[in-house]
Amino acid sequence: MRAKIRKTQVIVETTHSDIGRSVDPATRKASALAVIENPFAGRYEEDLSELMDIGAELGGYLGKMCVDALGITPEQAESYGKAAIVGENGEWEHAAAILHPKLGAPLRKEVEKGAALVPSVKKLGGQGTRIDVPLGHKDAAYVRSHFDGMEVGMADAPRANEILVAVSVTDSGRPFPRVGGLTTDEAIGEDGLR
Repeated sequence: MRAKIRKTQVIVETTHSDIGRSVDPATRKASALAVIENPFAGRYEEDLSELMDIGAELGGYLGKMCVDALGITPEQAESYGKAAIVGENGEWEHAAAILHPKLGAPLRKEVEKGAALVPSVKKLGGQGTRIDVPLGHKDAAYVRSHFDGMEVGMADAPRANEILVAVSVTDSGRPFPRVGGLTTDEAIGEDGLR
């Protein structure tokens, strides 16, 4: 692996009840985080292909960690998202290089299909910075019940020369969705939208 990983973490959030009502079956979200060395910390580099290749590695690696943590098969994954926090000696474009050109395809393989764009967000910050990983249905972006997010972070990351990369996967949408829109049963999942 090209990524120099200092540590990883997996978080599983299970909602059993909400607003005094039982959620049955419980809704679950998983997020896998990797804290990596930023090879371009402290300097400008025109060619960011090394970070793009690292993104490709992390997409599959972190996606599999999420699916495994949820104890589901890849096709049972319903939504996904990605995020990165760059330490103070890095730049916004370092997060973009990891998240955008190559991370999505290996993640899609781990969740089977993934016709929709993977929602993403990036941030600059120091140790303890938290980030909301945006979530959307993996095959049909118009499924509103899966517009969601998962807040993640680590107390000691990212350090100045690091990047924290997060991938989140769910096995369901929000509890008690009732704002209309396309449902999972209606979704076709061919164009990434419907």
